[in-house]
Amino acid sequence: MALTDIGRSQVLQAVAEFDAIGRNAFLKRYGFGRARDYFLVVDGKRYDSKAVLGAAHGCLPGLQPLRPDAFSGGKVHTVKLLRALGFEVSDASQVSGAAIAAAPAHEEFLRRVQGLRAAHAASGPRLYQPITLLWAIGRARRGEARSLAWAETDEAIGALLERHGVRGERRRPDYPVLALHRAGLWTLEGHVGEVPTAHGDSELRSWFAEQRPSGGLAQPFHDLVHRSGHARISVIEAVLAKYFEGLDPVPLLEDTGLCDEGVADDSEPREPVVDAAVTAAAQYEKWCRLLDGRAEAGGVRRRASLRNDPVRSAVARRAVLARSRGLCENPACDGQPADVTDAGAPILEVDHIMEIAKGGPDHPSVMAALCPNCHAVRTRGRSREALRATLLEVALAAHLRLKHSADD
Repeated sequence: MALTDIGRSQVLQAVAEFDAIGRNAFLKRYGFGRARDYFLVVDGKRYDSKAVLGAAHGCLPGLQPLRPDAFSGGKVHTVKLLRALGFEVSDASQVSGAAIAAAPAHEEFLRRVQGLRAAHAASGPRLYQPITLLWAIGRARRGEARSLAWAETDEAIGALLERHGVRGERRRPDYPVLALHRAGLWTLEGHVGEVPTAHGDSELRSWFAEQRPSGGLAQPFHDLVHRSGHARISVIEAVLAKYFEGLDPVPLLEDTGLCDEGVADDSEPREPVVDAAVTAAAQYEKWCRLLDGRAEAGGVRRRASLRNDPVRSAVARRAVLARSRGLCENPACDGQPADVTDAGAPILEVDHIMEIAKGGPDHPSVMAALCPNCHAVRTRGRSREALRATLLEVALAAHLRLKHSADD
């Protein structure tokens, strides 16, 4: 038995098998228990480090997997070898209770964001980490590459820190990247040896200058906020609530591509449009719950223009579209287009029946999904006031009906 014969390729083969058959089957196959202290981290996923190393030994030509009693799973053997091979190994104290080797639900992403620690200025928490996170979420939303060379990451985040840092932030992307890495939200690849902690000054600058690691938002979280509008909005909301009390985040949201009415939309494949009323009620309740929770937490500080509360607008819009089940909500509609958008969604426009500019609330109970023809009539037709009155009744009735259905 020679652990030092194991290379990166054998470890990655074992990881691939772990992914293919699942954690429980993998541990049972090789006779290992669940790890308690140390975990191998690959693309943001955590694996039982000793079990993976034991299986990797069996990937060497002519050799068998190692049993648990054949070697130590602690720092002396397993951790030291994996780190020498350039892998990241975390300990249980870094990310307690995390899901292992599975794309986590957005609750796990939220838990990690809410658990972040930040340096504070007199006016509040410094914005290093939220600026970095929102930049990465914007990239994920647009489907851009998850991992980026350090020079490009340094330039992009540095520019955002200069433009949007209002609590004494310096142009030092290494600080938030290392903090997010330690929280299990960021991966760093292509470096030699261990990643330093997010402390110090010249040492950190020197490490990044020498190692120049590539990296980005951990793969499961990147994939999550790329495909799920609900998860994306939930995380954005958590970031704003934690860091932006008393600040206007809209310029940063605009700069990171997270400030438009479609920010809550799913990427392809979209949620299918369904006819089942129970499904519509569940989807509607999901979005209304997020909207109501946002109102209780204060949300983005309201200003006169709709564009200045983009998150609320996007959430309310998604709720209305879920409620409509792909159909125009004007009861007198003569027929909406049979065609669909490039993403496969019905051609509908969400209308604020009571205009925001005139003091109307940004809430689904006073909003309606309309086909382009009915929307044109509602905004500039001679019968628009009569249609407005009808739609207010229809929207409120639909809102109450679906809310009651979800409660039942």
